[in-house]
Amino acid sequence: MSETDAQADVTVVLPDGSELSVPAGATLEDVAYEIGPGLGRDTVAGKIDGELVSKHAAVHDGAHVEIVTDQSDEYLQVLRHSAAHVFAQALQRLYPEAKLTIGPPTDEGFYYDVANVDLDEEDLAEIESEMESIIEADYDIERVERSREEALSIYEDNEFKRQILDEEADEETVTFYEQDDWQDLCQGPHVASTGEVGAVELLDISAAYWRGEEDNETLTRVSGTAFPSEKDLEEFLELREQAKERDHRKIGQEMDLFSIPTVTGPGLPLYHPNGKTVLRELSEYADRLNREHGYDEVETPHVFRTELWKQSGHYENYKDDMFLLDVNDEEYGLKPMNCPGHATIFDQKTWSYRDLPKRYFENGKVYRKEQRGELSGLSRVWSFTIDDGHLFVRPDQIRREIETVIEMIFEVVETVGLDVEVALATRPEKSVGSDEIWESAEDQLRDVLESGGYDYDVEAGDGAFYGPKIDFSFEDALGRLWDGPTVQLDFNMPERFDLSYTGEDNEEHRPVMIHRALYGSYERFFMVLIEHFNGNFPLWLAPEQVRVLPVSDDTLGYAHRVKNALEDVGLRVEVEDRDWTVGRKIREAHDDRLPYMVVVGGDEEEAGTVSVRDRFENERNDVALEEFVSHLETERDEKRVEPDFIDAE
Repeated sequence: MSETDAQADVTVVLPDGSELSVPAGATLEDVAYEIGPGLGRDTVAGKIDGELVSKHAAVHDGAHVEIVTDQSDEYLQVLRHSAAHVFAQALQRLYPEAKLTIGPPTDEGFYYDVANVDLDEEDLAEIESEMESIIEADYDIERVERSREEALSIYEDNEFKRQILDEEADEETVTFYEQDDWQDLCQGPHVASTGEVGAVELLDISAAYWRGEEDNETLTRVSGTAFPSEKDLEEFLELREQAKERDHRKIGQEMDLFSIPTVTGPGLPLYHPNGKTVLRELSEYADRLNREHGYDEVETPHVFRTELWKQSGHYENYKDDMFLLDVNDEEYGLKPMNCPGHATIFDQKTWSYRDLPKRYFENGKVYRKEQRGELSGLSRVWSFTIDDGHLFVRPDQIRREIETVIEMIFEVVETVGLDVEVALATRPEKSVGSDEIWESAEDQLRDVLESGGYDYDVEAGDGAFYGPKIDFSFEDALGRLWDGPTVQLDFNMPERFDLSYTGEDNEEHRPVMIHRALYGSYERFFMVLIEHFNGNFPLWLAPEQVRVLPVSDDTLGYAHRVKNALEDVGLRVEVEDRDWTVGRKIREAHDDRLPYMVVVGGDEEEAGTVSVRDRFENERNDVALEEFVSHLETERDEKRVEPDFIDAE
């Protein structure tokens, strides 16, 4: 190879860390062929520095690249993007006047937002049938480059696509994807043909705002899903039906846990006594963990002068998501995060290197102005509570403190019987701080994960605006992933607040700030637990832990003595004293998702015993009351996931 040729080459980094030299201007597909002709032929798309892109995307020097084939995790995302195009083509065959806007893939499938067409649920079957015809025809999906001028002329009557071209198309050429006689402006990636989509189902219709802004036009959003085979689709639909049964909004109403009435405003949940009981147990557990690990509890107001948010950087980066108030001609904002308040508390004292680490925690209520269309039960709300922790540490303490936080998170996960997936989220496009600071922070988090032997993914660009983070996603009983705990390393906020401590050298030094939450937010964690357990909470969390069922009014007195014995050790107990049959009382307690039911009659009263049933309909008779009370104390205190008294024989 000549010197000129060598200068024209670029080097890319493969997933195993090895490097490969390819000619400048090479695409991901070219890289795949360099690795091997079989991989080249199988290439569907790829990832450059963690971002999913078309196989035609050019690589740059130093790029971290991955090749996506039909065996890759990302393949389903690519296939569903193509399914969105199949939907759009079918829609315009049936409704030529329909205007297309955007149609991305989602975690569960895809959606397409459309204008200038009236659709309802009854129209979905016809559109779905047309989609199946397009899939059966197996049209090639081809990438075509066009000039911006040509693209604008194609969308002369579509103001939405023209806006996309004006705001997002920086290059002189833009990409379209064609199938049969239909085309759509799109960056891709897509599968090779419509036949690869395999199986589709349109799920529902809803309203959406253009660009997610409430002041913009209202569009019709059609959501669907797609899989390579009918078998995969059937499994998904069955899981979706199970998810409907576990929907926390449905169970929340059945168990009287929470409500979000229209009169109080969207995204502002009210917690009923049963729901507050669960939240209190979660709070007391987190508080105990925090205190055991050396955290001091603090409290900050719900509202601050916006000067604080300007100093922290939230005003610049979060202003559109904040609730702002005018108070005596001065601007205030409801807090979207707790960290600036904690940084300000730290700044009120003079600290020595011997004082660090300093750890604060607060169950702090925060407010974020999500778009109304994005609000959903407890999973996305305007007002929520973070089990927040902020640590102010010396640089040499970073590693151990992060390791300890991760240990705390895994203790929480194991206690509630959930699994987690771990990801390193790197610098987003909108961020503060120098390249050097971000590089150092990301390297330290990566080192902790790798030295700890944790399996993790890299989520490029998903970090907080002030620093990278380690994110933990909860996996529930149906295999769904939910955002959960986080650990964030922050070199920027201490700089912005001019925080300092006196080092061993008697010089001023800048502490490092670690942000962390063990649950993420109480609202979302509560939602995950409701759906994961299907409302059948472990004994320690159950709003009502035991219900005493007297056989008749003659044993009501003994039923209350049993209740008193259980309440004496702090258990939550009720007596079912309605004039019902025992069978009906048992059915009602089962439907109310009680961990334990205790049946008492004349025989039990005479012997000082109880008959015990658990939520699995297991029974044990002639149980000494003292034995039952002692076991429940232990089961609660050890936070066991399932009732296990019957198994304890």
